[in-house]
Amino acid sequence: MRADRLVSLVLLLRQRGRLTADTLARELGVSTRTVLRDIEALSASGVPVYAERGRHGGFALLPGFRTELTGLNHDEALALLTAGSGRGEQVFGLGSALAAAMRKVVDALPESHRASASDAAQRFLVDPESDLLSRRRAAEDIPGATMVEVRRAVLAGHKLRIHYAATGRQPQWRTVDPIGLVTVRDLAYLLATRAGEDRTYRLSRLLAAEELPETAQRPSQVDLDRIWRERSAQFLSGGDHLTVRVRMNPVRREELLATALAVRAEEPDADGWLRLEATFQDARHAEWALWQLGTDAEALAPQSLRTSLHDRAALIAARYADSS
Repeated sequence: MRADRLVSLVLLLRQRGRLTADTLARELGVSTRTVLRDIEALSASGVPVYAERGRHGGFALLPGFRTELTGLNHDEALALLTAGSGRGEQVFGLGSALAAAMRKVVDALPESHRASASDAAQRFLVDPESDLLSRRRAAEDIPGATMVEVRRAVLAGHKLRIHYAATGRQPQWRTVDPIGLVTVRDLAYLLATRAGEDRTYRLSRLLAAEELPETAQRPSQVDLDRIWRERSAQFLSGGDHLTVRVRMNPVRREELLATALAVRAEEPDADGWLRLEATFQDARHAEWALWQLGTDAEALAPQSLRTSLHDRAALIAARYADSS
């Protein structure tokens, strides 16, 4: 444990310069006395750490000293930084270990790439909290060449030309200003603007992409989590989408998730079934999805959907009634 703490102490001093003992103690989660003992241990082992006295004093390393983590390229470091961003520090109670690992990753990068990789991580968001609790069950395939072009444009801050196949429309070429990339339950999205208007593109519907040399019109700092929440809320409240209250057998839950745009507000029913809200593309889509579940699901609202399902069932019953 102490060896890991000593490494973290050195990396903090390397990346942030002169720090007081109190600051180091807060960062490392130990007492000030422990920090002072660790500083003495580092000096004894040959690490060039020294103390600066005075009002703005603290501990620092001699310029040029660095630790090495070999075999890590820029993209690998970016992937680790992305995994460690957002709520990643909450996973399995490994916050302090992840923070230490991220410091090592940043320190391993060449000086010219260190700031760019840290800044780039803010352009990626993995599984944000959202009302969109679940989508489809399987990850969608995205051509590697297309993904590379999209990622380059996002990181470089360049405009992006995409060939996009929107649902029910012919594919079209369009030029967008990329903001960031978001993955939600194995689906990936490009957040962008087009002619100043907010746009969200599902990456699996990109047929081709090309990074352009022109600079994208976008803010230098972004909060992807906030942007995603806002766009999700707008998506669920707009268009012809229909939100249905459903009571269903939990064994068929995955089938509903595969057809709904969004599922939320899940809670158990008294008899072991689930009650939830599911949002569908439109009323016709909702009727089709609930019909597939047969007697394992019941639409509780809206009444118009219940009536449609009742009339459909009555027609089937009449068709197969025993004429004798």
